[in-house]
Amino acid sequence: MTKPAAPKRHLPTSPFKALVTPTPKHFATGDQVTHDVHGLGRVISIEDGIAALVDFGPAQMRILSPYAKMTKL
Repeated sequence: MTKPAAPKRHLPTSPFKALVTPTPKHFATGDQVTHDVHGLGRVISIEDGIAALVDFGPAQMRILSPYAKMTKL
C-alpha cells in the first residue's frame, strides 16, 4: 500500500477531531538527550531544521528532524 502524497486536510464542518501536529523540537549544542534506540547522548552540532549530530559514547549519530525518538533531558 502506498502512502498519500499530501496529508488530508480537515474541514471545519467535520464531526471528527483534527489531527494534532506535534510542535517541532529544538535542541542546542551541549544538550543532554535520550534516544529510544541509541540511549543517552549529548548534542555536538545542529544543522538548522535538518538534523542533529549526537555523541552516544561508542558512536556519533546524525539524527534527522523531526526527532521523533529523541527527547531532551
